[in-house]
Amino acid sequence: MISGKSREFTVSGEFRMEHDLLGTLAVPAEALYGIHTQRALENFPLAQRPVRAALISAYGAVKLACIQTNQRLGYLDEERAQVLTQAAAEMQAGKLHVHVVVDALQGGAGTSTNMNVNEVLANRALQLLRRPLGDYGHIHPIEQVNLHQSTNDTYPTALRVAAITLLRPLQAELAALVESFQRQEKSLDHVVKIGRTQLQDAVLTTLGREMSAYAEALARDRWRIFKCEERLRVVNLGGTAIGTGLAAPREFIFAVVDQLRVITGLGLARAENLIDATQNHDALVEVSGMLKAAATNLFKIANDLRLLSSGPAGGIGEIILPARQAGSSIMPGKVNPVIPEAVMQAALRVMANDQAITQSCALGNLELNSYLPLVADSLLESIELLTQAAYLFRIHGIEGLQADVERCRQQVESTVAVVTALVGELGYEPAQRIAQQALNTGRTIREIVLADGLLTTGKFDELIAPETVTRLGNRSGGRP
Repeated sequence: MISGKSREFTVSGEFRMEHDLLGTLAVPAEALYGIHTQRALENFPLAQRPVRAALISAYGAVKLACIQTNQRLGYLDEERAQVLTQAAAEMQAGKLHVHVVVDALQGGAGTSTNMNVNEVLANRALQLLRRPLGDYGHIHPIEQVNLHQSTNDTYPTALRVAAITLLRPLQAELAALVESFQRQEKSLDHVVKIGRTQLQDAVLTTLGREMSAYAEALARDRWRIFKCEERLRVVNLGGTAIGTGLAAPREFIFAVVDQLRVITGLGLARAENLIDATQNHDALVEVSGMLKAAATNLFKIANDLRLLSSGPAGGIGEIILPARQAGSSIMPGKVNPVIPEAVMQAALRVMANDQAITQSCALGNLELNSYLPLVADSLLESIELLTQAAYLFRIHGIEGLQADVERCRQQVESTVAVVTALVGELGYEPAQRIAQQALNTGRTIREIVLADGLLTTGKFDELIAPETVTRLGNRSGGRP
């Protein structure tokens, strides 16, 4: 049994013999893949999971574009083109994913993935023609399926198609998360709380204002993700081995990306300099950097909410996160902030993936980058992780978030941070003396200023009201 993360292909025990440059090898009789894939399975048991589904579907679209272009230009006959078209469409739709079994990490710049795809499409086409699997004299994985192509142009193109396809749901999830925080901003705008710097009590603010800052940060991330598509839409399909278009007709090179654009519905364009697009992948580093920025904001926000919900009795305890599961096998009643913690772990993985992508793209040599499988696996994982993290954060965290209004009130009235709100009315030095007195006596700021007749109850409440503490500046300008 050849197992993958989410799919598996069962071998019955019967085999067929195939041959290549290195000799003859047994391949499972019912397998749609062939000898090149079998060798890759033996050579690269690394990640112990197959290529990501999004990349396989995108590869199906790329092969479909090449098949249809070759048919239209007269390089594929009607019979072969018809069954190969059906096979490629099935791969694009996810129906053949179980047969793409090569490891996600592999040597050869993605050649094993390309050959796995070629063999599956060839054998699926043979199935449709009711011919034996492995009858490559009739439909050959290289001579027909890979006609006018190379791993070095199909793999990067498929990666970009897959990334764009995955980025769109991520953008939607980030937009939904922004809206969730904006709803919390309105819902919690009346809850005055302590604002903290260096984790120390500083000045008063509102929970609504905190939520608004989170919404703004994530809105920037959503815009960055939207702009990622511009970086990915330029592809090198047609450039073949190193971008010179070796062994590909000029008419094919000029037509194939147009066909891929029709098939995918994406705004793809052929690179002006195919040699550059084949060897340099800085655009992928740039996109990864934008994903890392989103991960950074998600991590910071999730950690903030974890702190704000801490305790609750012995910590800050200003907010109440939805209880998702029991927090301990030994401490009854304990509930942990598991959703923020999960989001933070996803964010850390994205940050780690960014480093892998950066190093891999920097380590490309001359006309080709041998490390694109690691780039592909890391980039697509980052997009998928962020999409899931944003969804879980919203559904299981933000939408059910509540304020502990009474605890916020108690903390506001018991902290010396409240004295900052009085500076404009009393002056800095008097306010400082009041703060020191509160620290020395244990009395609240409210008790001191009311007992000393410095402020009335109404005036004190006005100075710490939500509309006052969130006002940009103060009306009087403060005392000199």
